[in-house]
Amino acid sequence: MTGFVSFVSSGPGDPELLTLKAVNRLQAADAVLFDDLSSGPVLTYARAGADLVGVGKRAGRASPKQDHVSRLLVDYALTGARVVRLKSGDCSLFGRLEEEITALNAAGVGYEIIPGVTSASAAVAAAGIPLTRRLTARRVQFVTGADVTGGLPDGLNMAALADPGATTVVYMGKRTFAALASMLMDHGLPGDTPAMLAEAVSTPEQKIDWYTLATLAAHLQDAPSTRPALILYGPLARGI
Repeated sequence: MTGFVSFVSSGPGDPELLTLKAVNRLQAADAVLFDDLSSGPVLTYARAGADLVGVGKRAGRASPKQDHVSRLLVDYALTGARVVRLKSGDCSLFGRLEEEITALNAAGVGYEIIPGVTSASAAVAAAGIPLTRRLTARRVQFVTGADVTGGLPDGLNMAALADPGATTVVYMGKRTFAALASMLMDHGLPGDTPAMLAEAVSTPEQKIDWYTLATLAAHLQDAPSTRPALILYGPLARGI
């Protein structure tokens, strides 16, 4: 008998930001395969006796390969288990979701996707500002700051990323932001563009700091931290 996989978005870390559907699936699961950033208090909702398997990837640390994670997901499902694949933030954003769906489809395993709060929404909520502004930020764009090698992705649309009328959110970009900021300024985005560094959003270690594009690039080059973070820049409504 083939089981079923629920891709559950855990949100940015605060268990109170889980959806009711996410909690329901965790409480019913026979096995939970969880990301690094989806552990801790979020896992307290898992059913007693469920297999809890860490499969998370973190930059600069030894991590399981994606094909191993996908294979493990299929293997659990083929035993007839109800499986939760617990992903941080919203699983549709930079979460390697497509590779795992492809593996399930190839094995004939059914699945569902449960959305959640992405860290960008949690970050601006914590900062007390909106992602959009009626007159100055009518567009929001999400971009990853790292490809599979850890470097800046090739083929970035610099005209879009340097748009002064957009709020830009950079996921997984601490290591590469100095290079990205240099490219942005070369494409005309002013160095004094507001920028925000949001670390460990919605957790007890949360830290939100304000910079400019230029000063944040210098800060991250000189004093990188190990906390998970995202970067926002553009016409941010600081001080409203």
